[in-house]
Amino acid sequence: MLFGILGETRVWHEDGVEVPLGGPARRALLTQLLVCPGEVVSADRLSDAIDPAGSLSAHALQSQVSRLRKALGSKAAIEQAGAGYRIMVAPDDVDACRFERLAGEGRAALRAGDAERAVVRLREALGLWRGSALASLTEAETARPAAVRLEEQRLGALEDRIEGDCRTGAPRSVVPELRELVGRHPLRERLAGLLMRALSAEGAQAAALAVFEETRRHLADQLGADPSAELVALHRELLGADPSAAPAAPPAQLTAFVGRADEVAEVAGLLRAARLVTLVGPGGVGKTRLAVEVAAVAADGVRFVELAPLHDGAGLPQALLGAFGLRENGLTLGNSGPAPVDRLAAALSDQRLLLVLDNCEHVIDDVAALAARLLARCPRLRVLATSREPLGITGEHLWPVRPLDGDSAVRLFTDRAGAVRRGFTADPRVVGRICAAVDNLPLAIELVAARVRALDVDDLAKRLDDVLEVAARGSRAAAERHRTLRSVVAWSWALLSDAEQQAARRFTVFAGGATAESARQVCGTDVAALESLVDKSLLEFADGRYRMLGTIGAYAAEQLDAAGERESVQNAHTRWVLELLQTADPHLRRSEQLEWMPLLEVEHSNFSAALRRAVEEPEVATGLRLLASASTYVWIRGVSASVAPQAAALLEAVEAMGGAPPADLGEEYAACVLLAAAGVAGRPVWERHRATAGKALAAAWSGEQPGRHPVSLLLWMMRNAGGADAQDAFALVSSQRDCSEPWARAAAQYVSGFGPLGQEDTALAARTFRTAAEGFRALGDRWGTALALDALAGIAGGRGNHAEAVALTDEALTHTEQLGALEDSADLLVNRGDHRIGQDAATARADYDRAATLARRIGSSTGLAAALRGLGDIALLNADPAEAGRLYGEALERIDPHWVKSLGTRVRALAGLGRLAEARGDTAEARTRYREAAEAALRMGPAAPAVLRLLGLPETVVEAVSHR
Repeated sequence: MLFGILGETRVWHEDGVEVPLGGPARRALLTQLLVCPGEVVSADRLSDAIDPAGSLSAHALQSQVSRLRKALGSKAAIEQAGAGYRIMVAPDDVDACRFERLAGEGRAALRAGDAERAVVRLREALGLWRGSALASLTEAETARPAAVRLEEQRLGALEDRIEGDCRTGAPRSVVPELRELVGRHPLRERLAGLLMRALSAEGAQAAALAVFEETRRHLADQLGADPSAELVALHRELLGADPSAAPAAPPAQLTAFVGRADEVAEVAGLLRAARLVTLVGPGGVGKTRLAVEVAAVAADGVRFVELAPLHDGAGLPQALLGAFGLRENGLTLGNSGPAPVDRLAAALSDQRLLLVLDNCEHVIDDVAALAARLLARCPRLRVLATSREPLGITGEHLWPVRPLDGDSAVRLFTDRAGAVRRGFTADPRVVGRICAAVDNLPLAIELVAARVRALDVDDLAKRLDDVLEVAARGSRAAAERHRTLRSVVAWSWALLSDAEQQAARRFTVFAGGATAESARQVCGTDVAALESLVDKSLLEFADGRYRMLGTIGAYAAEQLDAAGERESVQNAHTRWVLELLQTADPHLRRSEQLEWMPLLEVEHSNFSAALRRAVEEPEVATGLRLLASASTYVWIRGVSASVAPQAAALLEAVEAMGGAPPADLGEEYAACVLLAAAGVAGRPVWERHRATAGKALAAAWSGEQPGRHPVSLLLWMMRNAGGADAQDAFALVSSQRDCSEPWARAAAQYVSGFGPLGQEDTALAARTFRTAAEGFRALGDRWGTALALDALAGIAGGRGNHAEAVALTDEALTHTEQLGALEDSADLLVNRGDHRIGQDAATARADYDRAATLARRIGSSTGLAAALRGLGDIALLNADPAEAGRLYGEALERIDPHWVKSLGTRVRALAGLGRLAEARGDTAEARTRYREAAEAALRMGPAAPAVLRLLGLPETVVEAVSHR
């Protein structure tokens, strides 16, 4: 018989059939007995378990024990012993005891360095939990210590399992889980440390440092304590590494590096003297592997950006932003100022870094232009590129990568053959002849060596002679080497089974790789065929994904065309992408968003490929569905600008069809318009389509049934804020307050709060924003919750309740950092500084300084402007007018005047300059600055007068704005 108390108390026979226990009294009694099986539990404790009110008589307790005995039968004896009872069962028959044993074994294995065994044990232990500990004893005070102990052990086992996952090479997979845990346990330093290490391993160095700062703050605020020595040491370790050193590390190599040790040292030496080195050579010669090995010995931080998945140069800036963990924009709507290249340059301007750009040849012009701009603006940056042709820009040093020498080629063949055939040995002369036949090209050697599992080397050599029509060849021109490699790929292809050929050619529709399940859905293949292709070096497998090298993929794509399957397989790929997006979309507005975001991020290249095809065809309906289904993802992820060109192209196709969106896709059309407007050149598109999109969105959300894409409602309001259609947008969104769709309902409450706020009815505004926050929080959506909390914090600060404002901002910061929205975190830090400045200027300055550091790191000029404005306020407070004027001026230079998010910074900076002028007696200058502040505030809509009063502007200025 098996007993479970990790959740509601339940009992099962050995065959899995559950034992009926009866009512809650018997479950509570059994739970208390099972906390320590075999040990005597006093009657008083048992009575407290059944009736915490203390009214259970001794006779009633005996009666419950008797009924429990009857329910359990003979397999679990309950004995009376002295003044209590005990249950005689083996400890391992109780899930709590079994959990403690397995968790202990897992921890011991982890300490012994056996992470894989530890993870297995710990997963088994954690899998026993079905709910909270001793759930059937929630009211019993005497059971609370045992429940707390078990929950603490559970959390400790969870930490051990996560550490084991990190040690076995899967840090990315645990980040969402760790973010959730740190949010629930902000004082738990081990969790914070694990999250910092996991973020650093996947490259989010800035986010890792932000976790430390938040943990330090929580410890100080709640416990009055400093972080432990271990966490401080980890923080110093991350600070000691260049912030750019972590994400997009070179791909892990599963095979030995053969034959180029001297080249690694020479290229590394060249990079110390030159800032741009390009490894050039034909496909398959080993450029990527050489770059990986050079990066591994680099003294600076390294970022490795693989460009092979890119279809054209349009996606290049986004690829680099993603490699650095940077976003194009924050969670709030709009183009956040600088173009992606300018954001990159700002983020890298003072970092010592080696940037590796792999496989540049198909986007060579765009890479050359980007590299030239970054090198010119980032003096400590060095670039290592791999390409079949030079970049052709000033300062480029070329390093031709040639085939291996004969001895190294033989060693490479022997090493790879030994991996597929245990104990492989062969006459080195025969192996040398095979290698020479394929021009000593590393990729060709690996393809041929993979065949020794089925072919003897002598037979292999003869077959190659027949295929290549040569027994041995010397050095030849690059074009001829390319033909040799193609012949080897064709020969390897011919030896595949029909199922393997089908899997390989269909796999080419994926961009950036695929999981086994996605390959099954799109290609109609199975894992066996994929694994066979890995064994034959036609696919690579790492981190749960299959990937095809570009040289092989080019040949396989030709075979897809020859088989006449391209259209059908591409359609299957698009259907798979659309289904994935549609499945994920509702989860992205709920508590599971941290789990689903990484799943979509890793498939971003596949989404881009499907969208590109829809634009090129053009398949307008498919493109609109893809964009609308991805809209929540791209806004939260901060990559809306990356799809803006495709969205604009789809709208051009709509215009060519007469200007009206396809039937039943009005809402998708509106989502497309919002995304197109997010681009640098989005304003003209927005102006042409705004009216039609507004009508389509209103029609989608006017009936009893809610629309399909509620995020568009909130984004529509944000996009129209301060514009001519602001009132119509406000009315549309606020009308959804009774909508059946819960996220739309919460968004409507959030938007509705700005109405009374503009009328200075802060009590009603606060109630409305609080309802919105509760709605978002109930769903688990961190994005909406952060927006509503920030609004509430603003109201609290305006009322003078700065402690509440700081607490609300702290909670909002937790959410934005969990989402990786560092630009929004910088914005919230400035807000927190504004709430603190009147009470504690030192802590306010710390917030502004941290916001400035974060903004510089992520290349956000708008965020930096806000932080500089805050530091200007500090200087003004400290009677340093020269410094205040300098900081206000720099803030005004950095903001984007066309972005709604910059309005507050502009208004505050101008007001600050006005106060400076007033202090030195320059009345005319003060009047001019106050007037400019008022003009800027007008774009804030009805809230403008309240904002100006909060900033202390003269009442005459406020009244003038009120009348306008």
